[in-house]
Amino acid sequence: MAQNIQLEVKYKMYVKIHETENKDIVAVCDEDLIGKKFEEKGLVLDVSEEFYKGEKMDEKRTLEIMKKADILNIVGEKSIDLASKNDIVSKMNIIKIKGIPHAQVF
Repeated sequence: MAQNIQLEVKYKMYVKIHETENKDIVAVCDEDLIGKKFEEKGLVLDVSEEFYKGEKMDEKRTLEIMKKADILNIVGEKSIDLASKNDIVSKMNIIKIKGIPHAQVF
């Protein structure tokens, strides 16, 4: 007899750290947006693998890295929600392109 087993799956995000001489730029995006491009009213949001596809991380690890970043570039409902709930980004600094939330934190 088969058992019905339900597993709790934590959402993961892509996190990529771009190190420069003076600052670390951290790119965070929802995993389902990687490789997609959104355009609206002259604005373009290109969630390129080159810039965003780093390591897949859970919310806890993602939050630790966000808090230490010099500059953040965040894309997607889950990623923005995590940053917003933890006072990393203000709602007034979030824009939407084709319904996809995006924020930059300096």
